[in-house]
Amino acid sequence: MSTVTPSRTIRIGAGAGYSGDRIEPAVELVEHGSLDYLVFECLAERTIALAQQARRRDASLGYDPLLEARWRAVLPLAAKRAVRIVTNMGAANPVAAARKTLELARELGIDRLKIAAVTGDDVLDAVLAGHYRFEESGELVAAFKDRIVAANAYLGAQPIVDALRAGADVVLTGRVADPALFLAPLIHAFGWSMDDWERLGQGTVVGHLLECAGQITGGYFADPGLKDVPNLARLGFPIGEVREDGTVVVTKVPHAGGCVTEATCKEQLLYEIHDPQRYLQPDVVADFTEVSVTRLGADRVAVSGGRGMPRTGTLKASVAYFDGFVGEGQISYGGPGALARARLALDVVRERFAMTGVAVRELRCDLIGVDSLYGHTAAAHEMQPYEVRVRVVARCDSFDEASRVGNEVETLYTNGPAAGGGVTKSVREVIAVQSVLLPRETVAPSVQIFET
Repeated sequence: MSTVTPSRTIRIGAGAGYSGDRIEPAVELVEHGSLDYLVFECLAERTIALAQQARRRDASLGYDPLLEARWRAVLPLAAKRAVRIVTNMGAANPVAAARKTLELARELGIDRLKIAAVTGDDVLDAVLAGHYRFEESGELVAAFKDRIVAANAYLGAQPIVDALRAGADVVLTGRVADPALFLAPLIHAFGWSMDDWERLGQGTVVGHLLECAGQITGGYFADPGLKDVPNLARLGFPIGEVREDGTVVVTKVPHAGGCVTEATCKEQLLYEIHDPQRYLQPDVVADFTEVSVTRLGADRVAVSGGRGMPRTGTLKASVAYFDGFVGEGQISYGGPGALARARLALDVVRERFAMTGVAVRELRCDLIGVDSLYGHTAAAHEMQPYEVRVRVVARCDSFDEASRVGNEVETLYTNGPAAGGGVTKSVREVIAVQSVLLPRETVAPSVQIFET
């Protein structure tokens, strides 16, 4: 593949920053963004574990629950404008996602659509067969064998590049490193080598900036009076104008809400970065320490200076496992003396747990609006609130034991302080996640093509 000239620019839009993200900004990008590529980043560690559970219940499921709604809104427009799509909405079942996409494309009358499913990130068998320890706790993975739900490795850009080279209009992956979803179109479009560490490092900067969609256009940034963002309810999602050397101008559709500034870009650049000099990715070890952020004009910010070093010999894999149940109960108190009554309610619940022998592994008792975020030290200096929400939550080993938590809170209606109301209670299964590092050679990505 020949390398394009440095003057060429491709436009990549971010259509989603998480599984439940808004759909209309993606439609807006396709309609008005003059895009070459649209990327939907919809997968998190717990998200894929839940998707694995869904796939076990029904082999035809396990992909993103909003896949159909997104495709109905976006796919006809993208096909009409020749916008290629890359997404991890395949989640735990990229092949089923591809088949569903094929079905919808036919229903929507979209002809000559080529769909690729990237697989190989499911490494459960390799993890169970090896002798690994969790990176976070140091515990032996084998000790969790009967509780493990899923294990998924973070793939890099190569299989997505392979799919694009095969002519795929839509690429559906499972667990892939978030920046790699954006890096792959750059590698494909510009003919970058997979050992061009400098460009891969700068391309990772691009992916990291765009991967959370609305965060870089003012979402998760706005703070009234300090960091004002216009028309937040109509927040537009970002576009990256990327040149052959990887330099990018971050912008948005002009009429969309939100803003792109040096500050929004810098906040996103630092988001979830532990060591900016060694941002470990499947494709490259990226170095963000010399990145330059420059305002070019209204909602136009240039970002350059990302660097890279050779990738490591391992791939991170997220291992999800069952870790008990969480029982929760809430009740509200209002009016004069609300705080004192709420504190008495917590005292009663704690004593009741001890009296009746509720078996909890962890217990947390909060007064929402008083001490739930910053603890008792901050709350001691606050004025007395006129309304307080009590929250009691506990981790237990069984569903039945966890159910007792909310039930005990509910009895405060008639057995606790005066004027309690608005009780809610729930029990949910806990899926915990830790990580292992797998040798690269144990992970074998592959691409399957479907066509209308």
